[in-house]
Amino acid sequence: MKFFETSKHHTLKKSTYISLRWIAIIGQLISINVVYFYFNFNFDYIYSSLIIFFGILSNIYLILIYKKTQLSDRSALIFLLIDILQLGALIYLTGGILNPFIIFLIIPSVFASSNLGLRTNLFLVITTILIIIYLTFYSNDLPSPLNEHFHVSDYYYYSIPVSLIIALVFLNYFAIIFGTESRLRKEALTKMEEVMAKEHEMLSLGGQAAAAAHSLGTPLSTIKIITLELSKQLKGNKEIMQDIELLSSQVERCNQILKRLSLNPNEEDDFIDEDLSIRDYLKEIITSFKETSNKEFIFNYDQDSNQKKITKSIEIFYGLRNFIGNANKFSSNKIFISLKSDNELTEISIEDDGNGYPSEILSKIGEPYLKPIGQNNTPKTGLGLGIFIGKTLLEKNFAKINCQNSKTRSGAEVKIQWKDKDLSKI
Repeated sequence: MKFFETSKHHTLKKSTYISLRWIAIIGQLISINVVYFYFNFNFDYIYSSLIIFFGILSNIYLILIYKKTQLSDRSALIFLLIDILQLGALIYLTGGILNPFIIFLIIPSVFASSNLGLRTNLFLVITTILIIIYLTFYSNDLPSPLNEHFHVSDYYYYSIPVSLIIALVFLNYFAIIFGTESRLRKEALTKMEEVMAKEHEMLSLGGQAAAAAHSLGTPLSTIKIITLELSKQLKGNKEIMQDIELLSSQVERCNQILKRLSLNPNEEDDFIDEDLSIRDYLKEIITSFKETSNKEFIFNYDQDSNQKKITKSIEIFYGLRNFIGNANKFSSNKIFISLKSDNELTEISIEDDGNGYPSEILSKIGEPYLKPIGQNNTPKTGLGLGIFIGKTLLEKNFAKINCQNSKTRSGAEVKIQWKDKDLSKI
């Protein structure tokens, strides 16, 4: 699975979007309260407040329940539709198309045009146009006594929705064009860097393979000569001769592998690209950490768990490795890893016996460059990059991540969950 085939599914940063929504909600609250209490205008204040309260609830849902750090096209579409409908309902109660705040109705779709997919943009634009047309013909009057003195000709009245629709289409068109060009340039540059990095890696591997073939040639030749001499001397001993023949064949195999790699460094071996189960992923990663860590890794899994193999993915490997590496780094002595799977779900739990996540950053887990207040630069000081990288890579591969402090141990806990139908897409 290629990185760019999954990265396009996540395009909006949740924290930024939440901040923009709070600004809009606070602005709405200030507007209706100033108009109602300061200017003493009469309008449906109760219903207007309830509509704004619905916007507050949807933002709280994003903060407390929606765990991902980025919004997919589908999620962004739902919440942007809520924004458009919420603002449309508020304008309906306060004058409709004559309300000067009607201009804000085009903001959600313009905001989406440079960040989301074309189908999502078209749906939002069409929805906004329909709401503008509806508000042109159906709405409550402007707050009184303003509605008693405000009268315009039909030419002026109908020019308002026409100008709004033209502005909406114009702004969306240019935002889509410029946004698409910017994404294409960024993707092209990233791919170019990826190709250059691969070429550099291949050249480096080729040089290393040639150097290895040259350096190992003499000792391998010496081993081969010794095996030939031993085979002559011990010709009558069948048991030892089998071992000598095996040793000779393995020496020859080493020569062939080094020769092949030095001539063609791009050649791949089967084990590099073989499909693996999630259990195999974890075993490989745990084994690699055991070689360099003096801590105890406790790996528990169901013996009859689903062992369906998936395409080997560098993103999944590094995503899991980042979380296990974090547990290794911040644990005191032990890291507990468990795997549960059935025909529907596969869940990985990674726990440690360290101090857990600091309370002041627990709500922001998944964002990079996080540092607890007052923490010194010790070897265990982190900036949240490991969690950010792991969370991003795994979420791009359809995983659900939940980071929290363990309820059964002293340290942190990370739960990673896949639906089996999503694993089959990888």
